[in-house]
Amino acid sequence: MADTESRNVPVRTLTVPTPELLEALQPLPDGMKAAVWDLVGEPEGVAYGEIDAVVLPYANGSDYADALDRVPDLLLLQAQSTGYDGLPDLVGEGTAIASAAGVHAAATAEMALTLILSAQRGIDTALSAQHEGRWESIRYPGLADRRVLLVGVGGIGREIAARLHPFDVELTRVGSTARTDDDGAVHGTDELAELAATAEILVVITPLNEQTRHLIDARVLAALPDGALVVNVARGAVVDSEALTKEVVSGRLRAALDVFDPEPLPAEHPLRQAPGAIITPHWGGNTAAFEPRIKALLRKQVQRLAAGKEPLNLVRPGPWG
Repeated sequence: MADTESRNVPVRTLTVPTPELLEALQPLPDGMKAAVWDLVGEPEGVAYGEIDAVVLPYANGSDYADALDRVPDLLLLQAQSTGYDGLPDLVGEGTAIASAAGVHAAATAEMALTLILSAQRGIDTALSAQHEGRWESIRYPGLADRRVLLVGVGGIGREIAARLHPFDVELTRVGSTARTDDDGAVHGTDELAELAATAEILVVITPLNEQTRHLIDARVLAALPDGALVVNVARGAVVDSEALTKEVVSGRLRAALDVFDPEPLPAEHPLRQAPGAIITPHWGGNTAAFEPRIKALLRKQVQRLAAGKEPLNLVRPGPWG
């Protein structure tokens, strides 16, 4: 949405969850005030009625709803995550919501490639053998020349596709609807089961919403060939956890998962002991690249907010709609 004078909405007071983020925003634009509020204690030096915008802590949580209810006229809720599922439930319809799209793209794409390569080259098995004193030479499928089905063509999807390119994979991309973009053909989600039938690796990086919940369901999973690898770096609930668990525990499919539904994955969950499963605890965007990138995004955002311009990365327009 383009900036327009009719939607000039100045933000005068903003809160951030840590002193480090507050320091990173200095000097603030003229007329803007910022304070520290972690949404657990009280905001430092500002009254609830003064607050126009809130930057959430990095770990989004539903327990913030009560704190946000104390802000009578909140204009903007700013996430530090790419995903924004659950955030509309924390605030009223009149509050805009902005994501941190772009901040985590490189790190999450890096995680996707790490999981793919670890599974395709048997790194999990090698680590077990290392600890047990075994030396085994095994031929693994690798990544070169594999058929990869990438579900999600947003910013992180593009980063994953770029990192897959040097491996000479046969890449098929899936978005919400069929279309052509700058990188070629994008298939629609209505083709998923048909496309899955020939995929050796399925990578999931689509946002979680009502349309994508259990998008990768029992039908799509059943269509994958025996031995195919399912990689999820999106949100756990995009994949039907029960259906995936059955396929992996049976030994028919493999999985490399940075996210799951529920999280944390219960200690007794069968996937924890299943051969062919690699599980990481939602590490996707959590690298040393995060802090400088989120600070850079928030500095840009503050400048726009002080000028009354539409915020970056709006996923719900609120007063800018």
